[in-house]
Amino acid sequence: MGRVTERRKVLRIRDGAVSTRPDTLVAEEPLEIRLNGKPLAITMRTPGDDFALAAGFLVSEGVLATASDLQNIVYCAGATADGSNTYNVVDVKTAPDVTLPDFTLERNVYTSSSCGLCGKASLDAVRTTARWPIADTPPLRVTPELLASLPDRLRAAQRVFDRTGGLHAAALFSEEGELLDTREDVGRHNAVDKLIGRALQNDALPLSRTILMVSGRASFELAQKAVMAGIPVLAAVSAPSSLAVDLAAETGLTLVGFLRGSSMNVYAGQDRIALREPAAQG
Repeated sequence: MGRVTERRKVLRIRDGAVSTRPDTLVAEEPLEIRLNGKPLAITMRTPGDDFALAAGFLVSEGVLATASDLQNIVYCAGATADGSNTYNVVDVKTAPDVTLPDFTLERNVYTSSSCGLCGKASLDAVRTTARWPIADTPPLRVTPELLASLPDRLRAAQRVFDRTGGLHAAALFSEEGELLDTREDVGRHNAVDKLIGRALQNDALPLSRTILMVSGRASFELAQKAVMAGIPVLAAVSAPSSLAVDLAAETGLTLVGFLRGSSMNVYAGQDRIALREPAAQG
């Protein structure tokens, strides 16, 4: 829809020299997600892949698990007082046999581009609703060398970041390191929802043989989304939160942080990391 970026005039100061010039900015607009016609959540996002974003959000919330759970997603026409379509409101219609948790019909929540779903309750939210327990059988095994290659490959796939410098990204890789899909958004959680939503639409859940790579830090919410999609490995270029580590340890998720160059910290699920055997001492 041509709304991923916008142009603004800026005052540029470089080494004392002053000039004005247009700058390319990443777009940020609200998206209201309705469930069967009823308002559910409002998230700040970069326009694009809105249907996948809504579907992925509902996977993370435990509402959808398979492609057959989803009947359709549409933009709501007449979303404004004058009847125009802003393309900022989507309605997700579930299949008739989908059981809706009570909480989804009793709240109207706001999610920001920085923190995702604000006020997310606790580990119980995942413990009680996860449809896809992490079950990579045989266990997925990845080498530190493969993990070390992922940040550069993620960065190379960030097309909009090159123009704006203002987007987060998330990518799915196979256990062999093949790039399967990548999404960008002003919010990391939205980029992950777009990946998971596309997988749901393609009937590819659970993502049990994949690695999720994210820019920035690994929050509890990102770990939760990985668990809800059955992803066994989550890697981030920055630090995880303490609650993300707790969730990973409890659910069996492998959580890697500070993935920079050949260095990384493995906070949980160390058994999936294929380490070299130490050299024998003569």
